[in-house]
Amino acid sequence: MDSFIVSARKYRPATFETIVGQLHITGTLKNAIKNNQLAQAFLFCGPRGVGKTTCARILAKTINCQNLTSEVEACGECDSCLAFQNGNSFNVHELDAASNNSVEDIRSLIEQVRIPPQAGKYKVYIIDEVHMLSAQAFNAFLKTLEEPPSYAKFILATTEKHKILPTILSRCQIFDFNRIRVEDIANHLQYIAEKEGVAFDQDGLHLIAQKSDGGLRDALSMFDQLVSFSNKNLSYQAVIDNLNVLDYDYYFKITQAIQEEDSSKCLVLFDEILSNGFDGSHFISGLASHFRNLLVAKDIQTIKLLEVSRSIKERYLNQAEKISQGLLLSGLNIANQCEIQYKTSRNQRLQVEIALLKMCHIAAAIQLTKMPLPTEQSQEIKKKTKDTKPLVNRETPKVKEVQKEVSKEEVPVSPKPKLVLPKFGDIAINAHIPNLNAVFEEKKVDYKKDPEYIQGNTEEPFEEQDFLLYWKNFAEQAKAENKINLYILMTANAPALQDDHQVAVIIENQLQQQLLIESKIDLLNYLRQKLKNFKIDLIPVLQKTDIIRKPVTDTEKYQAMLSKNPLLDQFRKEFNLGFE
Repeated sequence: MDSFIVSARKYRPATFETIVGQLHITGTLKNAIKNNQLAQAFLFCGPRGVGKTTCARILAKTINCQNLTSEVEACGECDSCLAFQNGNSFNVHELDAASNNSVEDIRSLIEQVRIPPQAGKYKVYIIDEVHMLSAQAFNAFLKTLEEPPSYAKFILATTEKHKILPTILSRCQIFDFNRIRVEDIANHLQYIAEKEGVAFDQDGLHLIAQKSDGGLRDALSMFDQLVSFSNKNLSYQAVIDNLNVLDYDYYFKITQAIQEEDSSKCLVLFDEILSNGFDGSHFISGLASHFRNLLVAKDIQTIKLLEVSRSIKERYLNQAEKISQGLLLSGLNIANQCEIQYKTSRNQRLQVEIALLKMCHIAAAIQLTKMPLPTEQSQEIKKKTKDTKPLVNRETPKVKEVQKEVSKEEVPVSPKPKLVLPKFGDIAINAHIPNLNAVFEEKKVDYKKDPEYIQGNTEEPFEEQDFLLYWKNFAEQAKAENKINLYILMTANAPALQDDHQVAVIIENQLQQQLLIESKIDLLNYLRQKLKNFKIDLIPVLQKTDIIRKPVTDTEKYQAMLSKNPLLDQFRKEFNLGFE
């Protein structure tokens, strides 16, 4: 029984023409050989499995070939080519710098360089993983690399060019190898499968090529493994089963459910994915990539960026026609946020499920943002005209009978328009979901209407305890509305009733005086209606004291800071802060 040879070795390129996906490298080297313009040192750098060492060997073989073809390729028949193919050429020396990285190893190499070739034109030294050489070894190598004998050629190969000394880089011609395209890898796998008599699906080969991340050697290793797993029947299902890859079909189904706003179907499909052993992070990352592919498929100029098989590309094109670009962009944003928060979340499954629910409501949310939003003012006016009568008729001097007191009374403050967030089911939709035509444009609210005094002529007498009760109710209402400064002003010092229904309000600084002026209309409207006396008026009285009391409570500490920096209140309002 013949020993098995892995595909990466069995089908290793032997000529420049058979190197996959590096035409810019092979073309340059062939022209240099043809024009006899070979440098004394080459540096091949790039990711693993893209053909650096293979290209170095082909270059060494070609420049020593005795009968070059018209296409500047090695003939494969002369003594030099046959010796190279049999592994006994005296003109090509390979050194693994990972295990031979000392100064002594480089000195031994320099001693060999002094001996000219016995047969052939050049002696070629291939140093693989050259970045593993020590700094001392690099320095010992500098002189020989800069001025080698005419018959000596050095080919250095590395995956980490940044680790090589600049003095070495400046003495070499640098060739950067690219990651191999998915299409090129898939075509090469198809060629090998046909040679080996393996049945295959194009979708399966493309999936192997994508999983290899641009490395042909990795793709060939997976190919050998899958051929053994599937008994030479390389189907798409066999590939996804063995490589633990989530089927494209799941992403197409979930995207369709999101478009149809079918949240139940999304959650059921996600549960099925988890039951098959896939991680939630892997799924949400794949869903984001799926949205990206759909966006790419919507533009004819970017379709070429889809690195999938022909049948999968057709499915992308069909789904891209039916789904809006706004939904895809919002879905990408939600998926990206979910992926960031996934690792730190305690309930990772819930994190993904919330993201899916948000995606299912994107379409409705975008439609709602295009509609004019109702305001509390318009809703309040509509409710009043339907259910109740006005509190005060401005044309008549009499005030209507006050209703029974409740534990928490509503204060008829002057309304300011405030946006009401629409609800979708039991979930409140954020009004700031981006409109794709103006993503960062904020809604503008008009605050033109100023509060006005309610007019009346009633002057009924009232008791001081009733006045203090209503005063306290208004203060509590202000606290509930997060008007902390007004609450502190009204509760820090008790108001004093004076002659002719005048109320002395004690203030401690100019800031409180300004606050009282701003709140005076709402407060007087409330007190005058509750006490049925339109002669009530507020008089600010500045408190003069030499005693400086140290603040103790949170409100007192805030008031002390506010007196030193009035801008603090603006900061609190901006972020809607308050005390617990």
